[in-house]
Amino acid sequence: MKRRNSLSLSSSSSSSVWGKLQWNGKKFVYLLLLLFCFTTFLLLQSPYNRLETSQSSPSFSSSSSSSPSVHHNSKIAFMFIARNRLPLDLVWDAFLKGDEEGKFSIYVHSRPGFVLNEATTMSPFFYGRQINQSIQVDWGGSSMIEAERILLKSALNDPFNKRFVFVSDSCIPLYNFSYTYDYIMSSPNSFVDSFSDAKDSRYNPKMHPAVPAQNWRKGSQWVVLIRKHAEVMVNDDTVFPVFQRHCKRKSLLEFWRDHPFNSTCIELKNQVRLKKKKIDIKNEESGGCISKNVDDLVGGDGVTKVS
Repeated sequence: MKRRNSLSLSSSSSSSVWGKLQWNGKKFVYLLLLLFCFTTFLLLQSPYNRLETSQSSPSFSSSSSSSPSVHHNSKIAFMFIARNRLPLDLVWDAFLKGDEEGKFSIYVHSRPGFVLNEATTMSPFFYGRQINQSIQVDWGGSSMIEAERILLKSALNDPFNKRFVFVSDSCIPLYNFSYTYDYIMSSPNSFVDSFSDAKDSRYNPKMHPAVPAQNWRKGSQWVVLIRKHAEVMVNDDTVFPVFQRHCKRKSLLEFWRDHPFNSTCIELKNQVRLKKKKIDIKNEESGGCISKNVDDLVGGDGVTKVS
């Protein structure tokens, strides 16, 4: 009987010792895991802190001065071309609420005399943002270009506007504000939809030599311009007058359908060199859409182009 008791005592004591060892082992593993997590956190924070330090500290090396930089007060000018009201103003309201540092400006060109206020828009961001020098725009006419130049001229008055985005009253943002801002500002290039079409018959030979046939381009009017190219369009006194003289009346709506002014003007002023990429044009003759597969086409003098 005593032997059984001694055996039970020894087994219970050994099990308790083994339990303590297991518990101590678990605590040791937990401590190792905590140490590992803390070390990993420090390692992850280290490059982030170095990045913040390098961004906040001024550098006067030649390499840093030559690379493109954006001031923290730099803004994107959103330039809306509308008939009257902005039917999607609430979508833009939600988008613009993502900006907490005043990194955007708004300019709206609508019919003369139209005022954006509480009665005409549901977004306070658009109150009073109409252009007072607006003109009557004939959709499909050269007055559309004049409206764009008026918008650009107004936006260029603000020295903090560094990027200029043309937006229609039916456009909506696909990403949030911070992503859009960082994406546009991180590139030193303009984004211009520009391509030549050998089958295009709208070029008027009388435009030569101001607008040579080899510089004739098609493209969308919804572009993103750096300040340099915005100034090119506003100060242009060659391309636009030629367009007005020789590109009217004869199939006017068809002529302006692909809005050749932006791409042709920048093409002529900057002699852009393109890297050819894949593009598919579908059903253009039958009035279908133009679909593109683009891999960031960067040309000379800071123009990102679709071609």
